[in-house]
Amino acid sequence: MKTTLAWLQEHLETDASLDVIGERLTMLGHELENVENRAAGLESFTVASVVSAEQHPNADRLRVCIVDNGRDPVQVVCGAPNARAGMKGVFAPAGTVIPRTGAVLKETVIRGVASRGMLCSAYELGLGEDHEGIIELAKDAPVGAPYASVIGRADTVLDVKVTPNRADCLAVRGIARDLAAAGLGRLKPLDAAPIPGRFHTPIGVHIEDYSACPLFLGRHIRGLHNGPSPAWLQNRLESIGLRPLSALVDITNFLTFDLNRPLHVFDAGRISGGLTVRLARSDEKLLALNGQEYALDPEITVIADAAGVQSLAGVIGGEATGCSETTTEVFIEAALFDPIRTAASGRRLSIASDARYRFERGLDPAFVETGLEIATRLMLELCGGEASQVVTAGAVPDWRRSYVLRAGRPASLGGLHVEHEESAAILAALGFGVETLAGGNLSVEPPSWRGDIVGEADLVEEVLRVKGYDHIPAVPLEREGVLSPPALTPMQRRAELVRRTLAGRGLNEAVTFSFVSAREADLFGGAKSELRLVNPISADLDTMRPSLLPGLIAAVRRNSDRGFADTALFELGPLYRDDTRGGQALVAAGVRAGHMGPKHWRAPAREVDLYDLKADALAAIAAMGGPAENVQVTADAPSWFHPGRAGGLRLGPRVLGAFGEIHPAVLDALGAGPPIAGFEVFLDAVPEPRAGRPKPPLRLSVFQPLERDFAFVVDRELPAESLLRAARSVDRKLVSEIRLFDVYEGTGLPEGKKSLAITVALQPQDRTLTDAEIEGFSKRLIAQVEKATGGRLRGDRAERPN
Repeated sequence: MKTTLAWLQEHLETDASLDVIGERLTMLGHELENVENRAAGLESFTVASVVSAEQHPNADRLRVCIVDNGRDPVQVVCGAPNARAGMKGVFAPAGTVIPRTGAVLKETVIRGVASRGMLCSAYELGLGEDHEGIIELAKDAPVGAPYASVIGRADTVLDVKVTPNRADCLAVRGIARDLAAAGLGRLKPLDAAPIPGRFHTPIGVHIEDYSACPLFLGRHIRGLHNGPSPAWLQNRLESIGLRPLSALVDITNFLTFDLNRPLHVFDAGRISGGLTVRLARSDEKLLALNGQEYALDPEITVIADAAGVQSLAGVIGGEATGCSETTTEVFIEAALFDPIRTAASGRRLSIASDARYRFERGLDPAFVETGLEIATRLMLELCGGEASQVVTAGAVPDWRRSYVLRAGRPASLGGLHVEHEESAAILAALGFGVETLAGGNLSVEPPSWRGDIVGEADLVEEVLRVKGYDHIPAVPLEREGVLSPPALTPMQRRAELVRRTLAGRGLNEAVTFSFVSAREADLFGGAKSELRLVNPISADLDTMRPSLLPGLIAAVRRNSDRGFADTALFELGPLYRDDTRGGQALVAAGVRAGHMGPKHWRAPAREVDLYDLKADALAAIAAMGGPAENVQVTADAPSWFHPGRAGGLRLGPRVLGAFGEIHPAVLDALGAGPPIAGFEVFLDAVPEPRAGRPKPPLRLSVFQPLERDFAFVVDRELPAESLLRAARSVDRKLVSEIRLFDVYEGTGLPEGKKSLAITVALQPQDRTLTDAEIEGFSKRLIAQVEKATGGRLRGDRAERPN
């Protein structure tokens, strides 16, 4: 919300400095984001009168001018065709920095004649593109006056950040009201005397759906002239970045920012019959004032006449009934529109306007008629004509409500004791109705413009922000013990270990939206109604994500489109389920695409596969302190993984996650190309490490390690993990590692069988193993594996030192 200091002082009688106003605004909850001096760079430029303009003796297109700048006459050599005696222009003395070029103006000699300054064009001052001639000012412009003040740029612009709940401060008067309540001056009264109507308008108004528009007021003005608005109005609009168009349009824009009262003016001569507020029909269109044509639907509130839709209610007007320089009669619309429908209409049609911005935040229901009267007075003063009587449809909604403020609540809720009489005075200064009840409590009625006040806590906030948050004493929290509690929960610490582990495995962390489209959610089993957003930020982000994989795959696709085909990404974040499955879960997910590692002359690059992602998933589980070696791999991976090239991760009945190659149909639907593999680990499901004595630190042994290979013939359907698990259960202190190194099916094996070969690494800690001890271990391992798998030993065993 932008305003100038002078504009603010039109509503606030104050002698406070700009610094004090800025500091108080921030303490009131209105952060002052920027202060702009519109005269910056123009300080040295003044109004000057050209006393004489003689032909240059040595140049046909130059004139030697004597300039009166209010101090001493100055000689200037000027090449502008409009330089002449008697005119008033803008003078820059030597030493001035020219805004357009940044060059420093110096005294110089041009064709043998000294020039000690310059008469400037709008182009040189950075105020326009006209550089054919110098600026010509009005005859009554005071010689020697700063040029910035003459053109209305001597004021300071304040850019105030208004929070979404304070729609009343989207007006200069709303900001002035808060400052006055804070003791920085007096709020000036508003002249809202009604304008008597001189005729009955033939244009009637009607409302079909009062939920979309509870109140609609209109007024007909005829016999007016729509010319340029006066300089003061143009300067006000230009100071906040708006372009003046015409008196009628400028008045509506001015009142939008001055009083937070959006209005619309129709060219009354172009209206067919009366105006009706209704819902659009599916076959209707509107050519809007921005030159765009919009297809409408029955969810959009419109204002229509007998010829069709003429305006989108609270959003933008139509071109067919827009005002022009030929307009001689107008119909002013002042209405209340439903905030939710207004916001939905603007979002659906991708239209942003100052009116929509205010209507969707809620406007003062009691100010509609007052705003119409003020607009009528301005139009009559600036454009002439005569006004009709006001026509009305609907009624002002009942906005009155009251809440009780108890004496101790500012202290208990806000940490600051405020005397009850002072609380009453603050609220009254803010426009609240205050009445003292029996027992000393206050009955408080919020004003019509404060729709954000919904309870006693809001009243406490109003008292404290005006009193000053800096008055709240700093009170240390009571300590529960000598030592401070840990800043992170055990789950947060374990999740951080997962993050570091995955990054160490070569994956880059990504952060994606927690929302996806319903189409993407459906691909990952989650397009349930419970996950749909009522008010999404975008039509493509209307569903809470049931998986982190859609966002990661989209990131892979974007990287691939830009030439980075080999991508490895991971993300830690929540996924969302319908209520029957537990709501929300913390997940570590990752994807790999393309090839593993860079190209190399010794070996071709290998494409990613499910085993790479399985290793990532198990590493994440191990980082959480989970028993990764006991995790079972199952064939029941979710449907978005490739059948036969994916697996689930379980610990008994507990589902820990899934991994595998992404289904080609899913990749095709997401616009991504294979190979892409992914994993998801449900961190909430990983059991916490067992409590007890901590594991001893890793100790390097001085004794010789050794490896032994074993090959077992087992059923073809037996998972290798079952055999590995059985082998790991034999003497965990002695065994440092067991890994599968060969899988064989074919000649030499019975039908339905396969051979699994493993390497077992033994690492003694206290002595060198004897042959008998090694043989005894081998027998125990073979017996355990054969018992657990039903297989048998195949071939000879070999011993080799490491």
